[in-house]
Amino acid sequence: MAGAQTGTGKTAAFALPILQRLAPLASPSASPARHPVRALVLCPTRELAVQVAGSFRDYGSKLPLRSTVVYGGVDMNAQIAQLRKGVEVLVATPGRLLDHVQNKTVMFNQVSVLVLDEADRMLDMGFLPDIKRIIALLPRERQNLLFSATFPDEIRTLVKTLLRNPAEVQVATRNAAAELVTHVMHPVAREKKRELLAYLIQTRELHQVLVFAGTRIGANRLAHQLRRDHIHADAIHGDKSQAEREAALADFKAGKTAVLVATDVASRGLDIEGLPQVINFDVPHSPEDYVHRIGRTGRAGLTGEAISLVAPQDHEAMAAIERLIKKRIERVLVPGFQPGGTTVATLMGDRRRERRPAPDKARPPADPIFSKPYEPDAPQPEAPRAAEPQQRSKRKQPQLAALLGGLKRA
Repeated sequence: MAGAQTGTGKTAAFALPILQRLAPLASPSASPARHPVRALVLCPTRELAVQVAGSFRDYGSKLPLRSTVVYGGVDMNAQIAQLRKGVEVLVATPGRLLDHVQNKTVMFNQVSVLVLDEADRMLDMGFLPDIKRIIALLPRERQNLLFSATFPDEIRTLVKTLLRNPAEVQVATRNAAAELVTHVMHPVAREKKRELLAYLIQTRELHQVLVFAGTRIGANRLAHQLRRDHIHADAIHGDKSQAEREAALADFKAGKTAVLVATDVASRGLDIEGLPQVINFDVPHSPEDYVHRIGRTGRAGLTGEAISLVAPQDHEAMAAIERLIKKRIERVLVPGFQPGGTTVATLMGDRRRERRPAPDKARPPADPIFSKPYEPDAPQPEAPRAAEPQQRSKRKQPQLAALLGGLKRA
């Protein structure tokens, strides 16, 4: 298990040793039998899989080792043709890899290394069944490598059920955010979020900014609204075809698109060179997703800026993020966009102190009876009672007799 901050070269940390390990087994032969799959790398998204495969291709360009990538959203025939030629390094997304397993176009009997990139996402409830199916097909004797910037406690517990005595390498503090990224939070009324986003992009003249939305529909809607504000924007998410996603990402990297609105599909491992700003239009529900989102900037020794537009409903989520990264994020109000007065203090983190009224010098002194301690009164001697005349007692006797049953006459 290896953890490090985003943008610190985790892909190279496993790609280079794998290539060095496989180099003695490399063969110049054209026969597919001489190029079995020896290393399997699983990634949660198509974009990350393509990026990792590119790293293997670049790092191993001088070695007679073959590598390829398989992922969904595209035709399988080209992938099948590539697999039939033989590859030593296979990078894949779990779903498409199982499609090839079902079609019997890939064999795992010589796999010696398994890598789970962005392991925390790979082992969550969405991918875990596929991962277990793939692991069951692999040889029992192999090396397992798990890489991620974040390892939540529940994932760490799950990993122990899949691995035997795993060693852990943690370069930085667990779940730490990139050190070269500055964080800023803009409290804003929820209905003014889109207006504030356009205002920041236009007034600050941001030419390349990655904006994260919470849903696919929200990403499409936001990109459309930004275009109506004369801002060149596009969206990338899981509902778009692979060709559309690749085109949108390529235009953004080339500077043709100023704003790319994305769901968390783009927050895992993507390396956009020199990206200066990341904006959280929707605050993520998971604090770990915040670490991965802002990790798209401040990479490879460069500085970056992470901006979050925080509505009153996002207060608890931001508090969880601050606890995770162990840092208080700077609050900056933008005039004209802040929420109501009662919620501003909460979002700004102000702590209201109880005010005690100052003593009034003109007030008359209080009655000492309210401050004097209690003192019991001394017992008073009882005064002697005067003897009642016998006549009175005699008068009471007939009355008592009358009450008990009447008077008897002699």
